[in-house]
Amino acid sequence: MSRIGKQQIELPDGVEATISINTIEVKGPKGIRNFVFSDKLEVAVADRNISVTPRNNEKKTRQLWGMSRSQIANLVHGVDKGFSKELEINGVGYRAAIQGNILKLSLGYSHDVDFEIPSDVKITCAKPTEIKIEGIDQQVVGEVSAKIRKWRSPEPYKGKGIRYKGEYIFAKEGKKK
Repeated sequence: MSRIGKQQIELPDGVEATISINTIEVKGPKGIRNFVFSDKLEVAVADRNISVTPRNNEKKTRQLWGMSRSQIANLVHGVDKGFSKELEINGVGYRAAIQGNILKLSLGYSHDVDFEIPSDVKITCAKPTEIKIEGIDQQVVGEVSAKIRKWRSPEPYKGKGIRYKGEYIFAKEGKKK
C-alpha cells in the first residue's frame, strides 16, 4: 500500500477542483492547472478533499498511485500559494538585472548573458546579487532556476558562481607550495 497515495488532499479556500474523464482541473487565485491521470486510478472530490484510489492491485497501478497523488497535491499548492526558488550570485562584478522580458547576467564572460524569461514564470531581482523565480508549476520553476544556475555553477575553490539560497558548497583547499 502506498503511504503517500492513501493521504487525502485538502482543498484550501478559494481553490476549486473539477474532474472529467481522466483529467483533473484545479482553479485557484494564482491560475488554472490540469493533470491527466491514468485510467487505472480513480480520483474523487468530496467534502473539500481529493482522494486517489487504485482500481486494481497491479504493480504498475501501485507505482502510479503515489506519484499521481503527489502531482495533484502540487497542482493544488501551485494555484493556491505558488512555488519559488531563490538564487544568490557570488563573485566580483557578477550581477543580474531585468530589462523588459530579458534577465541580463554579468558573470565574468566577455559578454553579458541574456536569458529570456518564460511567460509562465515571474523573475525579480531585489538586489543585483539575488534572483527570485516564482510560478504555479513546480517543474517549470525548478527548470528555469537550473538553467540560470548552469551559466556559472558555484566552484569549490573561491565559491564564485550562482547558487541556490542556503546551498552549501564544500570548499576545497588550493595548491600548496
